[in-house]
Order: sequence, then C-alpha cells, then structure tokens
Amino acid sequence: MSSDDSLPGGWEKRISRSTGQEYYLNVYTKQSQWDKPDKPAENNSGSSGPAQVQCSHLLVKHRDSRRPSSWREENITRTEDEALKLVSEYREQIVSGKASFAELAAKYSDCSSARKGGDLGPFPRGAMQPLFEDAAFSLKVGELSDPVRTASGVHIILRTA
Repeated sequence: MSSDDSLPGGWEKRISRSTGQEYYLNVYTKQSQWDKPDKPAENNSGSSGPAQVQCSHLLVKHRDSRRPSSWREENITRTEDEALKLVSEYREQIVSGKASFAELAAKYSDCSSARKGGDLGPFPRGAMQPLFEDAAFSLKVGELSDPVRTASGVHIILRTA
C-alpha cells in the first residue's frame, strides 16, 4: 500500500497481489479501478473530507453517561448541565490562552486518553460515536470544537491532523 502525492485527493495507488499491476483505490468507498484517476475521489457514503483525522478530546462524564465512572471518579454524580458548564469553562481557558488543551485534558478528562493529553490518535469514519465523529471530521486542523454531547458525556475536541 503506497500513496502517490500526484493523485487527486481520496485516492491511493495499490499493487494487485494477483497480477502485480497498479490499481487505484477510492479511500472513502473502497472501490477500485485500473485507470489512474484525474479528479478527487467521490465519497458516496454521504460524508466528505479526509479518510481519517487525528484528534484530542477532553471528556466530562455525568450521571446519565453510558458509564458514569472514570479513572478520576468511581461514581460520577454531576448532572449533564454541570458537565456542560465544566467543559465550557475548560474551553474558555484554552481559547483565552490561560491553559493548554493537553494540560487540561490530562488533569480533568474522564477518558483514559487523559494520560496522553487527550490524544486519541488517528481514526477513520465509523470508529467513533456518530455525533463525536461528525464534529471531529468537520473541524480544520488546529480548530477546537464547541461542546459536543454524546452517550459518553460532554466533550471538546481539538483536531490535530
């Protein structure tokens, strides 16, 4: 599997194991073709953008979260509104420059990714909860999301790649 920088976006050049010939793979639809593409890959899955993103997040769980416990707290009792208020305060600290995303995530995130400053690593579509994924894939690199509510709790997401 190799990527060719001269290819339009969303395509990868591959080598057929059976024939040894080059072919081209649409990274969104996983459809292949023999002819070198001359325009960006179409994404018929209803979404556009990159095949994967890399993000960090800060998660604040609440008592109605899917699993209302974390490495920080065995039994989380805060309400969803209280979680939203905390996330909004953390976001303001980041935006104003009073604290870095990584330091707040390491200290306050209810996700085990806190150990890595909130870094989730790269992930493709379909790997995360839909609301989280939609927010992550809509961000530009370096952009910080507004609070995002999912079954896990309330997040802020920083797209890093």
